[in-house]
Amino acid sequence: MALAACAAFLFALVLTPLVRRLALRLGIVDMPSGRKVHREPMPYLGGVAIYGGFAAAIAVMGFENSDFLRSEIVGLLIGGFIITLVGVIDDARDLSPKWKLVGQIVAASVVIPFGLSVDFVTNPFFGPLFGPDVVDLGWLKAPITVIWIIGVTNAVNLIDGLDGLAAGIASIASVTLAVVAWTQGQILVAYLALILAASSVGFLKYNFHPARIFMGDAGAMFLGFALACLSILGLAKVATVISVFIPILIVGIPILDTGFAIFRRYQKGQPIFQADKDHLHHRLLALGFSHPQTVMIIYGINTVLGVTAVVLTSLSTAQSVFILILISSLIIVTADRLGILGRSASTSEVAASRVSLETDDES
Repeated sequence: MALAACAAFLFALVLTPLVRRLALRLGIVDMPSGRKVHREPMPYLGGVAIYGGFAAAIAVMGFENSDFLRSEIVGLLIGGFIITLVGVIDDARDLSPKWKLVGQIVAASVVIPFGLSVDFVTNPFFGPLFGPDVVDLGWLKAPITVIWIIGVTNAVNLIDGLDGLAAGIASIASVTLAVVAWTQGQILVAYLALILAASSVGFLKYNFHPARIFMGDAGAMFLGFALACLSILGLAKVATVISVFIPILIVGIPILDTGFAIFRRYQKGQPIFQADKDHLHHRLLALGFSHPQTVMIIYGINTVLGVTAVVLTSLSTAQSVFILILISSLIIVTADRLGILGRSASTSEVAASRVSLETDDES
C-alpha cells in the first residue's frame, strides 16, 4: 500500500510540470482578465496529472496482486478517464453546459455495469411504523447512482475557486474516507482513497498559492467523480443508519456550498447556474482574509466535518442524530451570518469584497 501511495504522489509530482508545458504549447490556458490576479496565461490540464498519478498507482498495485484489479476498479478507471477527457475538452474548447452534462452522464453510467452502484439505502427512521431498515432500490439504483456521481462531481468543480482549494479539499475528504472505510472493514476502499489523496497532494505542490498551473475542469470533475464512486464502493454498501449521512459529511464543503448556492439563487429569483460572488471563499475574502488564509480556513472546516464523520461511526444512533442536528444548526447559522444564504451584505462587507476580487485567482 505504501508503495502505491508513493507511486501516486511521485507520478503526479513528475507529470504536473510536463502537462504544464504541454498546456502552454497547445494554448490550453486561462487568459488574464481584469478580475484575475495572474498577469500571464495560466495553463490548465493539471487534472491529467492527477488522473495519471491515480491510474499509475492502481497499475502498481495490480502488478503486485492481480486480484486487486476487481471489476469495480476497472469501471472506476474507465469512468475516470471519460470524465477527465470531458474536462480536457471543456478546458480547451469551452463545452456548453448541455454537452458537459452529457459527458458526465456517460461517465457516471459506465461504472454501473462494473458493479459500482447504490444498491440500497438505509432508512434512518426504520421501525415498525416506518418500514424496513434497508430499502432495496431495484430499478432505481441506476438513476440514483448517476445523480449522486454527477452531483458530487459538479460540487467539487464548483468549489474550485482559489489556488489549492479543490485539491486540498479533495485530499482531506479522501483521507477521511480512507479512515472511515478502514473502520468499516472496507480495506480496498481505504487503499484507493489514500491513493487519490496522494495524487492530489502531488499536484498541490504546483497549485497552492501562487499557483503555477490550474487543475481545470479535468481535475475538479475527476476528483469529484472519484470521491463519489469511492463513497459508493465503500460506505453505500454499509447497512447502518448513520451511513446515509457519512458521505455527505466527508465531501462536506463542496456539497454544502453547492446546496447553499442553489438556495441563494432560488431565493433571489436568479437562474440556478448563474455564477455569483457569495460562495464561502468569496465571503471569507470579503471579511479581509488573505487568499492563503481563506484556503486554510476552509481546509480546517472540512477537516472538522471529516473528524465528525469518523466519530459518528463509533456512536449510537441517538448520539449521532444529536450531533448531526447540532452541526447542521451551527452550519446554517454561520452561513447566514456570512451572507452565503443570500442575506444582504453590509456596506463594509461590500467594500471589502471589492478589494478581495484582486486576490481571487481562479473563480
